[in-house]
Amino acid sequence: MAKKGQIFHHYSFETKKKAVAMRLEGMTKKEVASALQISDIGRLKVWMRKYRELGEEGLVDRRRRNVHSDHVNERDGKELLSQV
Repeated sequence: MAKKGQIFHHYSFETKKKAVAMRLEGMTKKEVASALQISDIGRLKVWMRKYRELGEEGLVDRRRRNVHSDHVNERDGKELLSQV
């Protein structure tokens, strides 16, 4: 559960892939987290598990993010044009 004031970090697919590769080369979680500026060492454990289970596909973020601003602007623009 998220804590009040908690800041969530999003990591790119490339960062996750590089972190997994570094772990497979024998670096410790602490070394990898320090080198790639990953704030939560536990994330590395999750990424490694997903990589072992699903390969690189497991590192892809499947969550939907709010991209309403683009869609709202397009829709509002079309609505404005139809009103003119």
